Amino acid sequence: MQTWRLDDEIQTVVLAAPEGGLPGIAYWGAPLPASEDLATLAAAQVVDVSGGMMDATAPISVCPEARRAFPGQPGLRLSDAQGRAVTPCLALGTVEAGPDRFEATASEGGITYQLSLHLREGLLVSKAALEMDAPHRVEWLAAPVLPVPAQSDGLTDVSGRWIGEFQLQRHDWRPGIHLREARQGRSGHEHPPFALLTTPGTTNAAGEVWALAYGWPGGHRMVAEELPDGRRQIQFGHATGAYDGLVTRVESAELTGAYSAAGLNGAAVRLQRHLRALTAPRARQPRPVHYNCWEAVYFDHDRAVLDEIAEQAAELGAERFVLDDGWFGRRDDDTTSLGDWEIDPRKWPDGLAPFAEYVRDLGMGFGLWVEPEMVNFDSALYRAHPDWLLGPADQPPGRQQYVLDLAQEAVRDHLFKRLDAVLSSAPIEYLKWDHNRLLPMVDAAQVAGLYDLLDRLHAAHPTVEIESCASGGGRIDLGILSRTQRVWLSDSNDALERLRIQHDAALFLPAAITGSHVGPRTCHTSGRVLDMSFRGWVAAQRHMGFEMDPRELTEDEAATLREITLWWKTNRDWRMQADILRLDSRDPAVIAEAQLAQDGSRFVVFVGQAATSAQIAPRPLALCGLDPEAMYEVDLVNRDQASHLSRGAMPIKDGPLTLSGQALMRHGLTLPWRFPGTMWVVEGRRL
Repeated sequence: MQTWRLDDEIQTVVLAAPEGGLPGIAYWGAPLPASEDLATLAAAQVVDVSGGMMDATAPISVCPEARRAFPGQPGLRLSDAQGRAVTPCLALGTVEAGPDRFEATASEGGITYQLSLHLREGLLVSKAALEMDAPHRVEWLAAPVLPVPAQSDGLTDVSGRWIGEFQLQRHDWRPGIHLREARQGRSGHEHPPFALLTTPGTTNAAGEVWALAYGWPGGHRMVAEELPDGRRQIQFGHATGAYDGLVTRVESAELTGAYSAAGLNGAAVRLQRHLRALTAPRARQPRPVHYNCWEAVYFDHDRAVLDEIAEQAAELGAERFVLDDGWFGRRDDDTTSLGDWEIDPRKWPDGLAPFAEYVRDLGMGFGLWVEPEMVNFDSALYRAHPDWLLGPADQPPGRQQYVLDLAQEAVRDHLFKRLDAVLSSAPIEYLKWDHNRLLPMVDAAQVAGLYDLLDRLHAAHPTVEIESCASGGGRIDLGILSRTQRVWLSDSNDALERLRIQHDAALFLPAAITGSHVGPRTCHTSGRVLDMSFRGWVAAQRHMGFEMDPRELTEDEAATLREITLWWKTNRDWRMQADILRLDSRDPAVIAEAQLAQDGSRFVVFVGQAATSAQIAPRPLALCGLDPEAMYEVDLVNRDQASHLSRGAMPIKDGPLTLSGQALMRHGLTLPWRFPGTMWVVEGRRL
């Protein structure tokens, strides 16, 4: 038995390999003592043999092998050029290991498996690759496979839909397979590539958690399996069939794992910090307040109207104006002109530069909506190049559009040339990069083409920030975020729905990259009418923006929005670097979070009343992440918004309170009564 260990201040990872075989993860969890005997630790996990079993139990290696009689789903499935199944029995070859990294190869008969595991930023990052001397068809290659700790009592994964993203689903372990597969060519509303392994009693602030995120925007597969002998494994990889044809090399995406002994928040904070660091180099700092004109004008671009809207948006506090769909080709609706990335001279006879300069003179940067991966049949591009379509011409349309084959170099060259010309024609600092159609098939080459196009654009225009949008949150994963700097979390600007979506997405995403806009008084996706204060504070929880027609605002609404926007700007420098901690509310009608500065010196708590409470008075809300010995001054930011039905004498209504971290975490903070669809905002400072 060979063993290795990786360590950082948060965790220990132990790998063990039987003589000549592939290693497996024998331990991943809280730090082990330096004196731990790793061989004994690994040997202590060997499963007994009884009736109805093989004479030896195959291990859960980083790539479980069918040839070794593994009783569950293998980590690799491939066939040769004649279609015959190939089941290698891989022998460990080279190993390079250090305190925080492990790299190895294993091979048999011209097939070489490559393994990489690293501890980085408190995360376990792993990847697998396969090289073959002769071409093979690869149906499935899992990223390094993880055994599920025996103490885990369940799996939480993520589902969703358009305007209903990031819905958490809890599953108790049971014999057999729990399978999630995104087969429509993007990470998807329906199956975003995230999972949480929890233990009994896990809450936001307590319990062991293993969070997993597969960094791939092209469709993925997750297999969570309880074997007949009771052991469990979890596998992530590209969707089945993503590797087209016969190939000699394939690789998985990175699988990023976060271990926490401090509940869901502990894992969430590590992922949030990682994504902030990943996206920050190309993101404008400080994060600017957005204005997006989509729900104000849709396709109707009139320069005089847009000038007026831009002026009012700037007066409200916007710092970036994004011109949405409708500026190119003959794009008067969603049936035409995708692919024709040339400025429409009917709407913009002088090009975009004069308007972009006007926006800059108002103190705002200028951004633009694009959807480069798509094409309409009614477009000059499709008429000239029908062979650039991904999939057959008789496929069903989606949103009146189709997908371009980005695996073709000519397609990428054309798109780069057109987008480069547009970006060079005006002072454009931002692209809202949309993706409104599902793909007709999964195809790893499509993602490789997308990555190439984004890399070329970033090289040519290094100061341009790019947002990932896909009918809202249909393409959010660590892969696309390696090349973009913001995500549009949902097409829903309904603050009540956004409150929940943002809360659950915070298990993975930081505020700095999560776009959240104040929508119209009457929401365009729900028909719901919500107060400006609530809409403004929900947007202020994340990277703030506006998306209403500012000409519809009353004086009171505009004043409220200006006040909240000024508060956001005053606090953004520390808040856009803060950790989002979900709070365990004892009232299911309340959705609450704290945003804690990384040095612990200050925090803000958002307490959203999402529905009517069962009890008549608010329950105390326990905070988390504070220093129990420290004293904090806590103050109600928006006490002037208290309802007339809140009649009691409460000290927090009159001014700040001084309480210990211990009191705030153990007993909590009792706030005044409020209507559904409202929010309290509490600031705290360590004294």
